Amino acid sequence: MADPDERNVYGEPLAPCSEDPVTGYLRDGCCRHLSEDAGRHEVCAVVTAEFLEFSKARGNDLVTPRPELAFPGLEPGDRWCLCLDRWLEAEAEGVAPPVVLAATNESALDRVRRTTLEAHAHDG
Repeated sequence: MADPDERNVYGEPLAPCSEDPVTGYLRDGCCRHLSEDAGRHEVCAVVTAEFLEFSKARGNDLVTPRPELAFPGLEPGDRWCLCLDRWLEAEAEGVAPPVVLAATNESALDRVRRTTLEAHAHDG
């Protein structure tokens, strides 16, 4: 459920990222900015096979289901709140997945330019 106090990169109310699979640090579907979230899961991305391979090679396997953590595993095309640093790392390597700007938290703008996010905007 969206929080009216959270804003996206355009300063508008933050849209949900995904409820199937349910994403976000709080597993409420939103890419919130939370002080307790050291990973800063603030970028709503549509994951690609290339990004999933990249993330797994960096030690974060997002494909394998982890039922004990209520994590179904991701498939290309799923939306997911990514860690800001991982998205930036992927962007630097040329494998950044598309970004859903309406569901990406405005707090990400303290580390990445909006124009950079817009260059990776998801079309659908």
